[in-house]
Amino acid sequence: MRILGVDPALTVTGYGVIDAEGKNLALLEAGIIKTSPRQPIHLRLGKIHQAVLRLISDTKPEVMVLEKLYAHSRHPTTAFILGQARGVICLTCAQQGIPLVEYGATRVKKAITGRGLASKHQIQRMVTGVLSLGKVPSYTDVTDALALAIAHSYIMRAYR
Repeated sequence: MRILGVDPALTVTGYGVIDAEGKNLALLEAGIIKTSPRQPIHLRLGKIHQAVLRLISDTKPEVMVLEKLYAHSRHPTTAFILGQARGVICLTCAQQGIPLVEYGATRVKKAITGRGLASKHQIQRMVTGVLSLGKVPSYTDVTDALALAIAHSYIMRAYR
C-alpha cells in the first residue's frame, strides 16, 4: 500500500510517501512545501494546493494521512491558519478521490514508539530507524509526516 503522510502548515508543510508491504516499509519520497510569509495568503494556499496535486500525481498514493487538528485556546489564530492549509490539502485529496485518514497525535506516537507521550526526538529516532534513513531529516515536519504514514501502516496491519 502506498501511503502519503502530510504535516500541514502554512509556512512549511512536510510530506512523506512510503510503500508498505506486510512488515516491510520503504521510503519513496519525502520533503517540504515551503511558502513565503511575504506573499498574500491566497498565493500561499495556491502553492500548497499545486504542490500536493503534483505530489499525488507523481506518487499515486492509495491513502493520505493527516494529524487531527488540535487547537489550544491560548493560540486560536494558529489553529485558524493551520486550518486553512489543512483545508486546501483535504480538498485536493477529495478532488483526486483519495481516501483521507486522520489520527490524533497521541495515537501516532503510541503506534510509532509504544508511548502516547513520546517526545519529538523519540519520534525522529524511530522514523529514521524504521525507514533506515541513515540520518534524521533536517525538518521535523518531514519526520512528522513520515510518522503519520508509518503509524497508518502499523494500525492497518493490526486490523488484518
